[in-house]
Amino acid sequence: MIFDKIENLRQYDIVSDKILDFLFNIDENTPVGRYEIDEQSYANIEEYNTKAHENCFFEAHKKYIDIQLLLKGEERLDFTSIEGLDPREDYNPEKDIVFFNDKQESGTVKLTKDYFALLLPHDAHRPQMNSTKNSLPVKKVVVKISVM
Repeated sequence: MIFDKIENLRQYDIVSDKILDFLFNIDENTPVGRYEIDEQSYANIEEYNTKAHENCFFEAHKKYIDIQLLLKGEERLDFTSIEGLDPREDYNPEKDIVFFNDKQESGTVKLTKDYFALLLPHDAHRPQMNSTKNSLPVKKVVVKISVM
């Protein structure tokens, strides 16, 4: 998992010029939905309220790398290796997701509009968590980059 300031995104070779162009030309007023970027990547812009820790689960993907960036609000994101995690259910190939039972040992970052998280297929992550005691409205972009 890479956690860095948004202005450093250009330093990562996995991030194409088209992805950079997309990310640097959207803001909190960009409509929710799916956006095709190129043949290897797309983005989902979503809005939701953050949730309590006990209502969030670790997840991982096999086909895509995630770049997660908040356009509005803030949320807590936990991360760990998928090694040794206990799946809650079978991998869903249509949605490219598997959820895991809780793990006590994990790192935590606070996502805001100034920082991004880049998550590889071996990175389990638990997004959408409250960064404070209260639920907060957020708007987030998740760029999906194919590894296939």
